[in-house]
Amino acid sequence: MKPEVVVVGSANLDLVVDVATIPVAGETIHGGDLQRIPGGKGANQAVAAARLGRRVAMVGRVGDDEAGTMLRAAIASAGVDVTELLTTESTASGVALIAVAADGENSIVVSPGANNRLSPADVESAAGALQSAKVTLLQLEVPVEAVTAAVRCATGVVLLTPAPAPRVPLDEDLLSSIDVIVPNQSELATMTGQAQLAASGEVNAEVAVELARVIPAAAAVVTLGSEGAMVVTPDDACHVRAPQVASLDTTAAGDAFCGALADAFVDGADLVAATQWAVKVGAVSTMRYGAQPSLPSRADVENLLTN
Repeated sequence: MKPEVVVVGSANLDLVVDVATIPVAGETIHGGDLQRIPGGKGANQAVAAARLGRRVAMVGRVGDDEAGTMLRAAIASAGVDVTELLTTESTASGVALIAVAADGENSIVVSPGANNRLSPADVESAAGALQSAKVTLLQLEVPVEAVTAAVRCATGVVLLTPAPAPRVPLDEDLLSSIDVIVPNQSELATMTGQAQLAASGEVNAEVAVELARVIPAAAAVVTLGSEGAMVVTPDDACHVRAPQVASLDTTAAGDAFCGALADAFVDGADLVAATQWAVKVGAVSTMRYGAQPSLPSRADVENLLTN
C-alpha cells in the first residue's frame, strides 16, 4: 500500500537521565538511572503519525550496531514501513543525550552518527513514496542536502521542523518551497537572527508572529509550549491554545505535534483545524515519559483529555 505520510529524517537512541534541574555551564549534578529509549525527530514523527492511524514510511539511516537494530525494530513495531531506513556499515547510530528536569523541561545534545550519512541519492531512491504521499515531514537532524532532495521529490504538503535550529541561514529557495514551517520559540528566534531573544525567552505570541513573517515559507506554525501555537500566514495570525495537562516530560511533544499536523492534513484539514488537533496530541504526549513511548494513539488523546 502507498504511504499517506513519508518522513525523511533521523533515528536516534535516546540516553535519558532524570535530574532535579537542568545543569548550567560548568555544573555537575546527580541524576537518576540511565534509560535507553528509541527516539530521533524523524523516527518520532513517523511513529506519531502511525500511532494516529496513518500509513507511514520512513527514509533515513541507522548504524550497523545494537542501537541500529533496536531503532529499526521500534519504528517497525509502530507500523512504519522501514524499507528505506538504510543501514550504514562501520558507523554508529545517532545518539541523543537527554536530561529531563522535574518540571518536565529538557536539555538535549545529539551525536548524529549514521544520520549524517543520509544522501540526496538515498532520498531520490524513495521518490516513488514521496510522490505518492499526501504529506512529507522533514527536520534538520540529517544533512540539508537530503532535505532539499526530499522537497524536490515531494508532491504533497511539505512540513519542515527547523531543528536543530540552523546557525547559517537556510537557502531561500528551499524555504519558499516549504508549505508549513514548524519552529518552536527558540528555533524561530535563532533562524531569524534573533539569538538574543532565544536566550532570554522573550519570544511571546506577538513576537512570534513578527519573526515568522520574515521566513519565506508559505505558512508557519510556531509552537509555544503549554501556551499552544501561533498559526501565521502572510495575511493573518491565530493563537491556538493548548489544553492544560499535568506535564511529566516534554521530550517528544514537538514531534507528536508534527505527526498530528500530518494526520490532519491527510484528511484535508485547513491549517487552523490541523493545529487545533496538534496541540491536543502534543499536550497528551507530555503526560507520559520518554520519546516514542509517550506518543499517543487517537484513543489515548480522547481518553486522557476527557479524564
